[in-house]
Amino acid sequence: MRCKYGATPQCKVRRWQEVLVELRVLALQTGLKETIKWGVPCYTHKEKNIITVNAFKDYACISFFKGALLSDPKKILSKHGEESQAFRTLKFTEVKQISPVSDTVLAYIAEAVALEEAGKKIEYKKEPTPLPEELITAFAEDPGFERAFKALTPGRQRGYILYFAQAKQSATRINRIEKSKDAVLLGKGMNE
Repeated sequence: MRCKYGATPQCKVRRWQEVLVELRVLALQTGLKETIKWGVPCYTHKEKNIITVNAFKDYACISFFKGALLSDPKKILSKHGEESQAFRTLKFTEVKQISPVSDTVLAYIAEAVALEEAGKKIEYKKEPTPLPEELITAFAEDPGFERAFKALTPGRQRGYILYFAQAKQSATRINRIEKSKDAVLLGKGMNE
C-alpha cells in the first residue's frame, strides 16, 4: 500500500471507489496497458507511462505524465502541484462528472500517446532549488547522508528539497529530514 491507511476504513480510495471504477473503465477503452506503479493503476504505451488513475483526499483523478505538452482546448487540466512542471490532472468528485467529458478525456489520452510516439520531451527548468538551511546542517553532521542524497536522481532530490522547504517551522523541516534519511540512504524517492 502507498500509505499506512491502505485497505483500512480510513483509506482515501474507499471514498472515491465509484469514481475510480469509472475512470478505470475509461482508461481501459484506450488500449493502453494497465499495470501498477507506485501503488496505483498506471497505463502505458510501449513501456512508456501515459496516465495514472489516483485517489487523493479531496478527489479522484486521471494524471497525465506529460500533461504540460497537451493542447487542452477545453481548459480542464490543472497542475498536479504548485511546483509541477510536467504532470497535469483531471479531477473528479462524483461519477456524474465523468460522462460529460469522457470523449474529451479519451481525446486527451490519444494526444498523450501521439506525443509519446513522436518522442516529445518536457523542457524542465534547470534552475537549482535552494537547499533549506536545515538540510545543509544535516549534510554537515552526516556526510554519508549527503553522499546518498547527491546520488539520488535530480527529480528525487528536488522532491525531497521541496518537501523539506514547504514546512514553515524549522523544527518541522528538521523532523521531515530525519524521517526521510532511511529512504534516502536506500536510494529511494519520497513515495517509493
